[in-house]
Amino acid sequence: MWQSYFNGILVALGLIVAIGAQNAFVLAQSLRREHHLPVAVLCIVCDALLVAAGVFGLATVLANSPTLMAVARWGGAAFLLWYGVKALRSACSTQSLQRQQGQGTRSRRAVLLSALAVTLLNPHVYLDTVLLIGSLGAQQPMPGAYVAGAASASLLWFSTLALGAAWLAPWLARPATWRLLDLMVALMMFAVAAQLIVN
Repeated sequence: MWQSYFNGILVALGLIVAIGAQNAFVLAQSLRREHHLPVAVLCIVCDALLVAAGVFGLATVLANSPTLMAVARWGGAAFLLWYGVKALRSACSTQSLQRQQGQGTRSRRAVLLSALAVTLLNPHVYLDTVLLIGSLGAQQPMPGAYVAGAASASLLWFSTLALGAAWLAPWLARPATWRLLDLMVALMMFAVAAQLIVN
């Protein structure tokens, strides 16, 4: 049991710690202190559910359906391009800098819907959590323990990202920092979208 659990932790950490669209979004929300804890919880729950779905059969279904993979690919690329343009506009806007410095925040519902979109409309999430982590978990002697391990890794990573970035927020509360952060998020979204389109 423990071997499967630790395998789940190691495999999941190896894939989710890499900087991607979801991590960039959580980091940005955490630095803004804008509903960052609910965003982290949402990402943890989504990752756990997707890994469990992959381990218990969805990985096989997706791998055998080119149509579903194509829909995920092009839909995800379109969303990432849109989000990248939005972040780029924010980097060039002085109005966004005032909002980020605490003169107004988005509603929790709006932020959580954006987090859900970044998580579920990004095909890399399905490739990582459902196909890679899930297919490896299906081969474990104790698949349930493997899912628990992967969920623990997600809990550890997103909690650290949310709480650590929020702790650093007072030192990062300069307009130039937010411009740079938005620019980095935009570049990340464009890079992932380009990767999806090319591949």
